[in-house]
Parts: sequence; structure tokens; C-alpha cells
Amino acid sequence: MQTELSKKLGIEHAIFGFTPFPAVAAAISRAGGFGVLGAVRYTAPDDLARDLDWMEEHVDGAPYGLDVVMPAKKVEGPNHQNLTEADVEAMIPEGHRQFVRDTLAKHGVPELAEGEASGWRITGWMEQVARNQLDVAFDYPIKLLANALGSPPADVVRRAHDQNVLVAALAGSARHARKHADAGIDIVVAQGYEAGGHTGEIASMVLTPEAVDAVSPLPVLAAGGIGSGEQIAAALALGAQGVWLGSLWLTTTEADLHSRALTGKLLAAGSGDTVRSRALTGKPARQLRTEWTDAWDDPSGPGTLPMPLQGLLVAEAVSRIQKYEVDPLLGTPVGQIVGRMTSERPVQAVFDDLTCGFERAVDRINRIAGRSGQS
Repeated sequence: MQTELSKKLGIEHAIFGFTPFPAVAAAISRAGGFGVLGAVRYTAPDDLARDLDWMEEHVDGAPYGLDVVMPAKKVEGPNHQNLTEADVEAMIPEGHRQFVRDTLAKHGVPELAEGEASGWRITGWMEQVARNQLDVAFDYPIKLLANALGSPPADVVRRAHDQNVLVAALAGSARHARKHADAGIDIVVAQGYEAGGHTGEIASMVLTPEAVDAVSPLPVLAAGGIGSGEQIAAALALGAQGVWLGSLWLTTTEADLHSRALTGKLLAAGSGDTVRSRALTGKPARQLRTEWTDAWDDPSGPGTLPMPLQGLLVAEAVSRIQKYEVDPLLGTPVGQIVGRMTSERPVQAVFDDLTCGFERAVDRINRIAGRSGQS
């Protein structure tokens, strides 16, 4: 499963795996893919450094990368000054806070223990937090820096290139892809509607070839709804130089969701059990549909706030829902591929399945083209 890009990065398979879990990212790199660690949950630079130290010890010399979130648009104060987390918190209307309290009370969600801080703070959506993460990451031999919400600022792109780090950015349309190319991005991740997390409205089958045509000769990775080797073969046939997979790793044995109930919901979910909702961050993000997403999407409610206000507003609530495993409200970002995630398997087993499926697809196409027996 080799492409020009995979050869450039020195990986065996053109499979890029995004995950918030260091153990999963390391296992992806060891299996011959390219593990990409999501940094958004690291609000303390020391915590990120600790896990990058761990990655260094467990990738067996294989390459890996980091994914940060630097929104193209940010909340600013008067005269465009940067805002602190406290400044942003103060902008949240009391009516929205009351809606959160009422929704949690309706479902009997217990309070956190006195003095217990929320373990789920979406401050990584704030640019300065991401910059602090980069100050740590560039001390490590990362080979790729990816940004999930638009192109990184020009100075970040220059800094990465000065350290021979490739820069990738996610795009939900050909127009976004061209903007990335103009910004000096090295790799465009064309993320279709089916994907988990923040995603646009164009399906992968349409988006991938459009992005390939828009930014050629820049390499494009296909993302969204991909969870089999046959789908990888389809993505490469559409012109992609690899695939970007995220949701598929959530039910691997190396993943650490801290909730057997949530793992059970993922294993039981079908491809129709997700929804694009602004409930989590303020931007449309595909996630499991729950009574929590239904409440925020209900026209009778107050509606969601823009990023990063929504993430700060619901941070403690999400921590409480997860800690106490309140089933009707319990969810996570995940793509429509969740319907294929029916068992817990090690990362290596997932790779074995992907590569075998890819070989089956190539053999099938060869037979159709009258090239049976050729590779």
C-alpha cells in the first residue's frame, strides 16, 4: 500500500491514524502506518511532553506526527486583543448556563466531588493553547503537523518547514483545499461528510477527486467513512495518496476511553446512529446521537454558542456525564463508520484486516480489467 507520500515519510502503508491516545498512535506507527497524536486535550504543556516522551520510547523509531486545533476564526476582544480563558468564560450567557443545569438535573447527573476539576476542557480551541503545545512538540522529532480547523497561521507553517516538518490541514471542500495550497500547506486531508468530529457537508466520494484536482500535484489524504481495505483502494483510485482514519481506532484494545459503557455504545451503534451537531464545540461535529445532542438541537432550546464558548460552557457537564456514565447523554465524536466497529481488536489486527481487504480489492479490479494474476 505504497504511494509517493508514504515513501517520502518512510512508512510501509499509506494509512494515517489520528487518535487522542498515545498508545494507539504508537501502535499505528509500529504497524507500518503513521500515527498522529491529537493534542487538543493537553492544556498543560508538561502533560504533552510526558506523552511525547512515551511515544519516543514506544514507536520503535517509526515516524509520527501531532494534530493541533488552531481555528481560522477566533474570539477576540475590543481592538482585536487576545482573550484569556476567563475573558471567554465571562462571555457565556447565564441562560445557556441554566439550560445546562436543567438538562443535567432532568437526567439526575450527580455533581463532581467538591474541589474536583473538570477533566474535559476544550481550551485547545484557543490559539495560544495550541501555540504552547507547539513549543513543546517542536522539541521532538515529529514528521508531520496537522491542523484540524483551517490552515495554521503563516508563522507556524514557516516554523514547521524550518524544522523539516510537513504541514497538513483538513478541508471539507475543494475551495478550502485551494486555500490550504495557497497557504503553503504540504498535504491536504479531504474530510468528507461521513467523518467523525468537525466535518463539512460534502461526501467523500465527491470530495476526494475534487480536492485532488484542485491542489495537484500536492498530495491529498482521503478521510471520512473509511474503515476497510476496499475503501482504501477506492480512495487511492480516486487520486488520494493515502487515507486519514480516526474513528476506527476508538474500539481498539489500546484505546483508553475510561468508560466501558461508552465502548459498548460504540460497538452497538449502526452507521445511522450519528449526527452532525454543534453541541460539543459550537461547530458542526459528527458524534453519537444522544439525548444531549437532541436537547441542544431542539429549536425550543437556547441554541449553541460559537467556538470556543460552547466548549467551555459544556466542559464540566461532559465530564460529569462521562464520569457517571449517564447512558442517555453519553456520547463521543465518531463517524458513520461506527457501524463497522463491532468488536474490540488490537491496532495490529485492524491493520491486518485493512491490508487484506486492500489486496482483495486490487485483485478484484485486476480481474475486471482482464489482468488476473497480475499485481
